[in-house]
Parts: sequence; C-alpha cells; structure tokens
Amino acid sequence: MRARAATVGDLEDVFHGLSKRMSDEYVAAGKDSKSAYDNLMMNLKEGRAHALVEGDRAVAIIAWHEHADAADTLFAAREDFFNAATVRFCKRHIRHVQALAGNLPIHSRSWLDRPD
Repeated sequence: MRARAATVGDLEDVFHGLSKRMSDEYVAAGKDSKSAYDNLMMNLKEGRAHALVEGDRAVAIIAWHEHADAADTLFAAREDFFNAATVRFCKRHIRHVQALAGNLPIHSRSWLDRPD
C-alpha cells in the first residue's frame, strides 16, 4: 500500500464502491454520501487529499483541513480497505498528514460504535 495525491478519478472510484460501513458512518454523523463526496472534493481541489492505493487501485481517500488549533480529517473507503494491514498503514500515514498540517493535533471522529 502507498499514498499519493488523490485525483478526481480516485474519488469517483472509491465512491463507486463505497463500503456500507462508510455510508452508515455518514448517516450517523448527520450527513449523506453526497455531502461527504462534496467535502472530500473540496479538499482534493485544495491539494489536501491523498489516495491510499493498493496495487494500482485507490481503496481509500483521506483528506484534511486545518481548523483553529487542529486538523480535521475526512475519510472514504471501499470495503476491501478494511483489513489489518491497510488500517495499520493508514494509522502511520496520519502522522504524515499531521506533518503536512503543521504538526497540529489530528481530529478524527467515528459516530458508530463498531469493534472494527
């Protein structure tokens, strides 16, 4: 797995195969997939989005924006992203995102109480 600057095509690919758990997360947060897509697109256009790529296929998009004294993250993934190796990679990549955001604290939220 590797990370690179996300493209519009990456975002479209991820949302075309968006995992149900991500859709459920957006609903629990009071959003829908369309608003999540729009927020990720805005960050992508501003150069603050990475595609997490397995082989030659984007399996997730992580974006961020600085807000006050922290960096808020946004996330979308296909179901095949959710395995131990890719989740560990993402945790390490968050440190890189933090450095890009000026070493601000990272805010990540989950609205669902899932063991995974």
